[in-house]
Amino acid sequence: MSRSEKLKTEDRQFFQLVSKAAFSNPFGEERAALDKQLAGLTGGSKKELLEAALESVRDRVRILEKAGRGNLALYEGGDRTCLAMGLLFEQFHRYLNAFDQLIQKQLHEGNEPCAVPFSGELLTRLREYGFKSEEARHYFAFFYQLRRAFFFIDQLVGQSHSIQKLRCALWNNIFTHDVRRYEAQLWNRMEDFSTLLLGETGTGKGAAAAAIGRSGYIPFDEKRGRFAESFTRNLISTNLSQFPESLIESELFGHKKGAFTGAIDNHLGILGRCVPHGAIFLDEIGDVSVPVQIKLLRVLQERTYTPVGSHENIPFRGRIIAATNRSLDELRRAGNFRDDFYYRLCSDVIEVPSLRQQLSEDPASLDALLAHLLMRILDNVEPGLVQSIRQSLLHDLPIRYCWPGNVRELEQAVRRVLLNGSYTGDPFANSTGEGNLQALADAGEMNAQELLTLYCRQLHQRFGTYEEVARRTQLDRRTVKKYIQGA
Repeated sequence: MSRSEKLKTEDRQFFQLVSKAAFSNPFGEERAALDKQLAGLTGGSKKELLEAALESVRDRVRILEKAGRGNLALYEGGDRTCLAMGLLFEQFHRYLNAFDQLIQKQLHEGNEPCAVPFSGELLTRLREYGFKSEEARHYFAFFYQLRRAFFFIDQLVGQSHSIQKLRCALWNNIFTHDVRRYEAQLWNRMEDFSTLLLGETGTGKGAAAAAIGRSGYIPFDEKRGRFAESFTRNLISTNLSQFPESLIESELFGHKKGAFTGAIDNHLGILGRCVPHGAIFLDEIGDVSVPVQIKLLRVLQERTYTPVGSHENIPFRGRIIAATNRSLDELRRAGNFRDDFYYRLCSDVIEVPSLRQQLSEDPASLDALLAHLLMRILDNVEPGLVQSIRQSLLHDLPIRYCWPGNVRELEQAVRRVLLNGSYTGDPFANSTGEGNLQALADAGEMNAQELLTLYCRQLHQRFGTYEEVARRTQLDRRTVKKYIQGA
């Protein structure tokens, strides 16, 4: 038996650093610092640092190959793992453009999995490096998942702290905070981890759910030269508030012919339509009744469901993502949202920030959002249009406008400006409204008197009497009246 090779100490340390970079969250601060170390640079843009880091990895791999020491079969244990991470890191980034083109093509083609023309070349390269055939296929599928996750999460634009935190949270939701453990043990078990998205209406909870649902692991079918499933089928979404109580169970679980009046055929609910590597997104989960919560709790606990009018237990293999803009704390206190259902649903809870919070943290995010929305509306944005739309909004909207409809409202505001040249805001979002009070608080620009004035006026608008405002604020009635009347 031949003796295995050993990496030099400097090579081992270098590839350990590569491994750390490969498994770090690309939306976090740590990744840029690691790329800087790999590149041996003190500064530069993220793109420049990554390109320099990749060149360092390629140089190190070339030196090993030239010495006849670049094959995994020569190594064992930790050295094999270290070198494997370096080789995978280099190959993944070499094919980034090919994966991006595949994602765009699949979005265009729809639900039939696309052919992957570069699969043979990449799989051959991995095998030549010493990866076993099963390993090569697994890492190829992992590469595709990594790139899809980055692609869809990166569409949540903006550089505010809350959006950066959201992107990091979504990445961790897909791969966990420890990608090594995910890749080794959890990649085929993520259906056990449900997710609850919280946030005001219009903040983009659907986009966040899509980023999770479209980024699941999909095996590669080498014989067909395609992935086993199209990611466009991986997520099935439904808004539960749109259905009357009598139809929600049928929409979720399906029904058998004759189960109720009007059930003239068998119907497959969204649980039944979910593909093996997919997820379902239940929007407005806070609106469902307790009986429906109990049936969904069974899905989460036992991973089975029963169609309406049937006694058959059908297994469910998908992941459940739910969202609400309502206060679950209030619903739970009132007995309208079961605690046991909540605890089964909240493997991960992710807050989607409001637009006013984003803009208070980073006013420049408005330009990034406008550019993104205009591209979606027009496909091609002419120079100066973003600045023109921004100037129109800032001119016509009240100072520190609270954007009660969040990003959804901003998109319609852009359409209104394109049509009519102006947008003056939601007439219900007046200066004493709750949203505007929150916007001012978020901005950190109110003194104590301004805060009390707005809060007292808001309470008076809601409850109608000075006495009730005084009771709630524990202020003297005359003081309350002074704040409300502005005397």
